[in-house]
Amino acid sequence: MRYADASLPRLLSLAALASLALTICAARAQGDGDATGAAAHASTFDPRITFAPLTLPDPVNVYRSSNGAPGPQYWQNEADYELHATLDTANKTLTATDTITYTNNSPDTLASLWIQMEQNIYRSDSRAHIVNGAMRRRPSRSATGAAPAMPAPVETAEKTTTEGYVLKSVEIEANGKTTKADYLINDTRMQIRLAEPLKGHGGRLKIHIAYSYEVPGPWGGRTSWGTVKDGEIYDMAQWYPRMAVYDDLRGWDALPYLGSEFYLEYGTFDYSVTVPSSMIVAGSGELMNPTEVLTPQEISRLKEARSSDKTVFVRTAAEVAAKEGRPKQSGTLTWHFHMDHTRDVVWSASPAFIWDAARINLPDGKTALAMSVYPQESAGPDDWANSTAYTKDTIERFSKHWYPYPWPNAVSIAGFTSGMEYPGVVFDGIHDSGKLLFWLTAHEFGHSWFPMIVGSNERRHAFMDEGFNTFIDIEESAMYEGGKYGPKRDSEYSGGGEPPDMILKVLDNPNAPTLMALADSYGFALGHPVSYFKGAYGMVLLREQILGPERFDWAFRKYIRDWAFKHPAPSDFFREMQNGSGEDLSWFWRGWYFNNWKYDVAVDKIEGDTVTLSNRGQLVLPTTVEATFEDGSKARVRLPVETWLSKGTYTWSPESKSPIAEVVVDPDHMLPDDDRSNNTMKAQ
Repeated sequence: MRYADASLPRLLSLAALASLALTICAARAQGDGDATGAAAHASTFDPRITFAPLTLPDPVNVYRSSNGAPGPQYWQNEADYELHATLDTANKTLTATDTITYTNNSPDTLASLWIQMEQNIYRSDSRAHIVNGAMRRRPSRSATGAAPAMPAPVETAEKTTTEGYVLKSVEIEANGKTTKADYLINDTRMQIRLAEPLKGHGGRLKIHIAYSYEVPGPWGGRTSWGTVKDGEIYDMAQWYPRMAVYDDLRGWDALPYLGSEFYLEYGTFDYSVTVPSSMIVAGSGELMNPTEVLTPQEISRLKEARSSDKTVFVRTAAEVAAKEGRPKQSGTLTWHFHMDHTRDVVWSASPAFIWDAARINLPDGKTALAMSVYPQESAGPDDWANSTAYTKDTIERFSKHWYPYPWPNAVSIAGFTSGMEYPGVVFDGIHDSGKLLFWLTAHEFGHSWFPMIVGSNERRHAFMDEGFNTFIDIEESAMYEGGKYGPKRDSEYSGGGEPPDMILKVLDNPNAPTLMALADSYGFALGHPVSYFKGAYGMVLLREQILGPERFDWAFRKYIRDWAFKHPAPSDFFREMQNGSGEDLSWFWRGWYFNNWKYDVAVDKIEGDTVTLSNRGQLVLPTTVEATFEDGSKARVRLPVETWLSKGTYTWSPESKSPIAEVVVDPDHMLPDDDRSNNTMKAQ
């Protein structure tokens, strides 16, 4: 069979989200009975608005082509990092040096550089602290299914602020000499003003930063420490100052860190972390010095895991309880990691970690290693004992269907930073289990593709990571062990209704943002249904209702290949899908992404053998209409969007020798119809 046909069946894969509309749309209706008198509701649809020419926000030029791919002169700057850190568990501080080799591949000469200082979000005077309320522990994805923009305020007397980064020195190394940098810190950004501007087309310099900071407690959200039975767990993310992106769209994109996610340059990372010798460290990339930090038995078990499709224990629960399995009993050990072609690295350290692993089978005979580390509290047979199997299956499926996983390891970590993703590593909750742990694992590792491989700007366009990722992880739920955990029902851990129901509420809410709204401009209550579910449902509509799997899959894979390790904007995605599918989709981009337009097609009247339909919303979609005749036979017509190019009504005369008994719009309930009560009419 062809690749698309064999690997992505319509019935169970990405249509799973769309199928949820069956129950939801029906629930919204007062009943699908007679709609006599519906013709009294005149259509307000204006085709001149829906089908007006659409100018996309980002213009075509030598950097970004009209077909959506990177242009012939596309450029991207590079940031390579050498990091050395020491964790002080007594004082809960990290002390480190950060050497950034920054290459300016742009055509511009840069008079200054911008550095992201994200630990400053925990300062009491940070913009985020003031805008979002006191820094409190954010709801875990174990409870809500997704990370809100900021920790949610709760009543607590615990300390919930730090001083952020404490800088010891900042220096610039250029042209063979090192000098003290002229810098200014503003909130979560640092501007370095260069004495000698950095030339374009390959100009390069090094930034040396020596710093320390207090590690936030469990309230820290995306970076934290906390205590379990066998010791403390430190989840270390946003742990080093890192370059802001300078791109062809805005120059420096130096948005403050208010809690939405990230926009980062790609490069090579070499980092070392020194921790108490009792600790296991799990981090992004490849461990470079296993003989210095692991026992011979652990090294042997890792070797076994690399050739095993079944999970192999590297460090057992019994060894954790007995405080065994470490090469030395006191002092510290330094763990050295390396990772190429990535935009970030994170790590976690704990003496409490059980550690298991298994081989990941990738396309073209390549392999990687799935690993999980978790405390004894997580080790039940329905809990984290399955984490590595979930990780392995997710990475293998997405690698086969979309783009090969590019890194040597995929590590799932149980700690106090629950429900967050980074290159090669995801953090989930200690008490996550069963289908929730599966869903979270699939979703967080799905982010390896969006935005870790396809490096979109999460602080501006959340739908390009959360929406795209929710779209692909539906398939993993539908396919894992024959659908054991499918279909995915995010509402079971989101506290809300089913996804299409949430989407319809968004379309009905005049205060709801559009998918194109700035990520920080709306909170979690709207962010989840908008970025995740409306974003994903738009992709389902594109694949299942507008383009069909064969055209959609080819175009979407090309988009991923073209923009792997690069920085696409929404306009690039829109152009890629149009060019790859051969359709002008301006009407869909305008209705679904730039607006929250409603879809509502109604049966107005039945006269003899003729049916009159009207479009009462502003959104158009290909629409199936079914007529049932008095002899029990049926006929269907699929109305293309061009049906509404110049008018808001359509007359259909189905061929049959038997009179019409009933007409139904969208009989399979696959579309987000805002008013299903007018979808059915029986002949009088």
